[in-house]
Amino acid sequence: MSLQGAVRRSFVALRDQRAAWRSVLEECDPLMESLGNLGEQMNALSRVRVSDTPLRAFPDLQERLQFQLLQAVDLLLQRLRDRMSCLQSIRDSVGGHVSAALQLYQDSADGLDVAVATQRSSVAPSLADMLEWLQDAERFYRRFLQRKTLLLTLRRDDRAQLEGAAKAWRSLDSPDAEQQITDNLCRLAFFLESQ
Repeated sequence: MSLQGAVRRSFVALRDQRAAWRSVLEECDPLMESLGNLGEQMNALSRVRVSDTPLRAFPDLQERLQFQLLQAVDLLLQRLRDRMSCLQSIRDSVGGHVSAALQLYQDSADGLDVAVATQRSSVAPSLADMLEWLQDAERFYRRFLQRKTLLLTLRRDDRAQLEGAAKAWRSLDSPDAEQQITDNLCRLAFFLESQ
């Protein structure tokens, strides 16, 4: 396997997986918002004394509502865990391709001429640039671990944490890094199409 071929396959995998990554993240956004809403509802329920309202005629109403809210939180957390599995599969796929290309580079680094590694053409950036871009992309996809950690730390009975979940989730977005990947894929369009 040639180094250039491994780099090409890595970028093709990256290009192919980007839409799936974005789609899964977009599916997670409303789920995180819903978690926040449930946290607010749980807070509101904890402040109400049902025994002081006309609803006191309904026994165990507060406990039943609390139970339903906790069930809804559990359902959302499970759906988010399922989405995390999809993100991990995408990250593993891209990471596997990048690791293979970087390993091939390390194996052939001694015999690789610096002039060849840094040479650019009208069709392709330099091999050094492409390897750097692959590492940047891999770092971007490793941010998945921060999202997974956030999800793992959410507790169904921590109302404040649930309320802030969507904001914490959005804070992990990295639009600059994502734009850089898009820009690099545009720079590589001819390289990826050439054989």
